[in-house]
Amino acid sequence: MEDSADGTLVLAGTPIGSHTHASQALRDALALADVVAAEDTRRFATLLHRIGVTTRAKVVSYFEGNEATRTPELVGAIASGQRVVLVTDAGMPSVSDPGHRLVAACIERDLRVTAVPGPSAVLTAVAVSGLPSERFCFEGFLPRKQGERLTRMQDLAAESRTMVFFEAPHRLHDWLQDAARTWGPRRRAVVCRELTKPHEEIRRAGLAELAAWAADGVRGEVTLVVAGAAPREVGVDDALTMVAERVTAGEKLSGAVRTVADLLGVPRKKLYEAALAARDTMGET
Repeated sequence: MEDSADGTLVLAGTPIGSHTHASQALRDALALADVVAAEDTRRFATLLHRIGVTTRAKVVSYFEGNEATRTPELVGAIASGQRVVLVTDAGMPSVSDPGHRLVAACIERDLRVTAVPGPSAVLTAVAVSGLPSERFCFEGFLPRKQGERLTRMQDLAAESRTMVFFEAPHRLHDWLQDAARTWGPRRRAVVCRELTKPHEEIRRAGLAELAAWAADGVRGEVTLVVAGAAPREVGVDDALTMVAERVTAGEKLSGAVRTVADLLGVPRKKLYEAALAARDTMGET
């Protein structure tokens, strides 16, 4: 193990709403830091002022554009015994925000990584959604391009767990339309906007209804919670219909069988044998 003295990377979650939500643990971490790596140094300075904290730390920027070049510098500081605190504009670092690269680099060099208990839009959204929370998955931001987004949504069509997503407000309407088309217009979903902030808004409805609501535009940070797929009992005949549709659209038989079998939970071998028997009617050679 590399001798790092007191060197530590501290992931410090910052308020996702009002600065009054800042914990004493966050205040202490910022006051005791040797280096603070901030996603936006100006916003960080504003946060310090609002929560009444003075820090002796050297403050440097750490955002998507400079992560690759800044990471070795920060790792070196930690290895030399310094305490580096990483903060983003709001929420927990490395969860769809800068930080994962630095965490991985520290782990690779066996340097200590810890965290200040902090806010999470993911857990907050799940808690207030009213959707099943025993099992859920976080999918973050889906691809911006519609074709890639639809493909990813199709991959998630059979996901039975509650799903949590982030999306930019100006893409929310298109996202919801694509989701309604892929998962069904009545699939239950919740749009959480500006969580814990003064203008917090939580809308619960089917995907199509939410898409209609978002048509005029939405502002603020958005977290979406979508109900998982209901258990579905299907037979080989139902699966064959889907295979036939895919083959007619130009997909190879083997690929169509694999996709449909995984999507519906039908035994792949059994479905392939049935598809081979019916291949003449599907136009596959």
